[in-house]
Amino acid sequence: MEHLEKQERMEMWEKIQKALIDEQIDQFRAEFLELHPYDQAKIFEEQDGNIRVLIYSYLSPEEMAEVIEQVDRDLVDEFIIEMIPAFAAKILENMSTDDAVDILNELDKNKVASFLTIMDKKASDEIKALLHYEEKTAGSIMTTEFVVIDMEMTVKEAMQHLRKAAPEAETIYYIYVVNFYKKLVGVISLRDLIIAEGDWLIQEVMSERVVSVPVGEDQEDIAQMMRDYDFLALPVVDFQDHLLGIITVDDIMDVMEEEASDDYSKLAGISDVERSGDNALSSAKKRLPWLIILLFLGMLTASVIGRFEETLDKVAMLAVFIPLIAGMAGNTGTQALAVAVRSISTGEMRKKGNMAVIWQEAKTGLITGLSCGVIITLLIAFWYSDVFLGILVGISIMATLLVSTVSGAFIPLIMYRFNIDPAVASGPFITTLNDLTSIFIYFGLATIFMNFLI
Repeated sequence: MEHLEKQERMEMWEKIQKALIDEQIDQFRAEFLELHPYDQAKIFEEQDGNIRVLIYSYLSPEEMAEVIEQVDRDLVDEFIIEMIPAFAAKILENMSTDDAVDILNELDKNKVASFLTIMDKKASDEIKALLHYEEKTAGSIMTTEFVVIDMEMTVKEAMQHLRKAAPEAETIYYIYVVNFYKKLVGVISLRDLIIAEGDWLIQEVMSERVVSVPVGEDQEDIAQMMRDYDFLALPVVDFQDHLLGIITVDDIMDVMEEEASDDYSKLAGISDVERSGDNALSSAKKRLPWLIILLFLGMLTASVIGRFEETLDKVAMLAVFIPLIAGMAGNTGTQALAVAVRSISTGEMRKKGNMAVIWQEAKTGLITGLSCGVIITLLIAFWYSDVFLGILVGISIMATLLVSTVSGAFIPLIMYRFNIDPAVASGPFITTLNDLTSIFIYFGLATIFMNFLI
């Protein structure tokens, strides 16, 4: 069934809720299970705790696992904790291993240990095998539920094996081939396997040009690789090329959303991804580190203005244009920062080279600076009837936009070179730094050309 609009969901839920309250289990199950798992999850998320308890009692762990897999990751831990532990453990058993690991990584370690103890040993062992991998690496997002065949098999034997293994596999569009030592040696598509003759050996029809990623590879680099190659799945290997698992495209979509959220938070000057459900104290803790740094940088800006107190005393009109100069510097710096961070995250930086990106931004800054400088010069000359003041502000704007654009691109590149996430060169940081630079340029030029202003 196609996804439902919110209004349709509400109407459907009224029918489902009535069946729940009236304890008409068969009607509830018939209506609810007919929906797409995504719609089941959206309806489930909107309910209060008492209704959710009823749903837990009317659905099996297998059915509930499909719902939980579609639930917003920010809400899953709350739902898992409120369930009876044995029921929650059964749900985790029936989920894809990588999804179960993602949920357990968000829970308290004591609760994780409790769930793993209750679980079926086979499922528990599979989850434990993934839990020890570092977060945001290939190992932490891969699934071990995939189909693998031996290169010595015939096509007929491989098809028989595929029929048995497919129900438990997350995807069968690619079938990976290993040798006697369990090393990855090739890949064959489901299409090629179907059209091959039954007595052909797999090693004769497989492709040996298989792209894989090491188990410790960063998830952001993997997302980039899957986008470049248009893969539906990507095998994960250890240092000896033993096949450990696969990463599917749905996992990468989750990664891309997570990375985008993470970068957005850092660009906004938040040290960690802030959730809508966070309380005020938790939100404040995430925002304070950057705000304190920016506070000290702001004091430095104030001290620079203080050093030019004599210039301000002689030409008070200069103070009028401080917000304009600082604002333009912050805006253009943030624009350049966004372009640089995007170039790094999409891999364009590696193709173009650092100097090419900086040179491109320098030319952009020069053009925008000249344009804005000429406009503001004419406006001030007309509005205030002061040509020299207009020229001063115009030159300051031109120089400020050039410097701010270059610094907005240069700072994240330097951070990237030192293996620091370039997104931490956040918008507020660039803005405050460029405020300081622009004020220094503005008052420095004003002091030099003081005689023309008095």
